[in-house]
Amino acid sequence: MAALVNVRRDVSDNFYRYKMERIQTKIEGKGNGIKTVVVNLSSVAQSLARPGSYLIKYFGFELGAQTNIDPADDRWIINGAHEANKLQELLDGFISKFVLCKKCKNPETDVHIKDGHITLDCKACGQRTDVDLRLKLSGFILKNVPKKTKKDKAERKAARKAKQNGGKDNGSGEENGSDQPSPNGDIDIASDDDALTRKIKKEAQNLDSKPVADKEVEWAVDMSEEAVKARQQVLPDEFKAKLVLNGEDEDEDGEGGNTVYDQLADWIQAEANAKGGVDNVDDVEIYLKAKELGIEAKHRTLIVLVMTLFNENIFSQIPKRQGMLKTMITSERHEKALLGGTEKLLAELGKEHYDKIVKILQLYYHFDLASEDFLKKWGAKSSKRYVDGSTSKKIRKAAEPFMTWLEEAESEEDSDEE
Repeated sequence: MAALVNVRRDVSDNFYRYKMERIQTKIEGKGNGIKTVVVNLSSVAQSLARPGSYLIKYFGFELGAQTNIDPADDRWIINGAHEANKLQELLDGFISKFVLCKKCKNPETDVHIKDGHITLDCKACGQRTDVDLRLKLSGFILKNVPKKTKKDKAERKAARKAKQNGGKDNGSGEENGSDQPSPNGDIDIASDDDALTRKIKKEAQNLDSKPVADKEVEWAVDMSEEAVKARQQVLPDEFKAKLVLNGEDEDEDGEGGNTVYDQLADWIQAEANAKGGVDNVDDVEIYLKAKELGIEAKHRTLIVLVMTLFNENIFSQIPKRQGMLKTMITSERHEKALLGGTEKLLAELGKEHYDKIVKILQLYYHFDLASEDFLKKWGAKSSKRYVDGSTSKKIRKAAEPFMTWLEEAESEEDSDEE
């Protein structure tokens, strides 16, 4: 077993309760195929209550190296030779940014991901603090939110039912309807079975004895065009701004009407004219304007940003805007809109600019604005969603050198692992 160290290595107390194994590494291969295997990464990740993929990806970002994320055989690999002491120092940074409570510096935190934000919920002091979304790993976490399983839903449902049925006064002044799972992952309500059974039967009898109304009250909402417009007129201004006129759903990609997306585009253009060029429009101001319009989390906003912030100088513009874009890209749908906007931009610039797609995709990939899996899906099939079919095919044809590089890079990494 590896030697144990304090999770917070700045704490010298030998009796500090939070411990983890010291990182152990093994260097394998030679030449261009040399790689570092983090032998006990799973154990360290478990001590920090974080997925191993978070740790290995963080190391990769900090070292600028490719990694093997979440392998089935528990072999966590970083390309290149890296000393254990160096990784241990990098781990301190991971712990500070993604584990420790910002208030009490306690590592007993849970990660909550909602609405494009990452929050650390401290079980020690109760403080909830946000993780910096500008960090590269934050983008990875938001793009790889674990899906909720049926078991998770069943457990939450059982917990709610237990709280409703058994959460009354049990004589000690406490609730017995805790929604905390037992060590085996199931809700432990066995000790209250008899009391619950009696309670359910009693309430069932009360329900049977209650008179049933002769006729239920019927509720209806007038959905005529006149009634809808009348209701819109009494809404506060901030809600009116979020409505899309002409009956268009704001999550659809249709055109027409003075939508909030048009308003954002017009505002960016006005700011660019006032400041002597679109490159002088500040990212923070753009994000705040999108937030004011209520579309900072919408995928269509990415199309607007690509079409207004980028031009023939896109190679130098992407690195400048990547921080803001990474904050706003939180799903594959956002990635699709980013690439869709790029297709529209290239179509507008003209076919002589199509070959720029190779460098553009490299930059998107490098800055984690588009994942490898999505880029492969994008390159495999043309689409008429953003541009006409012929243009879409030509752009993907021009992108073939990048797609070939992506396949070869993956094949090379697979061969290194064997």
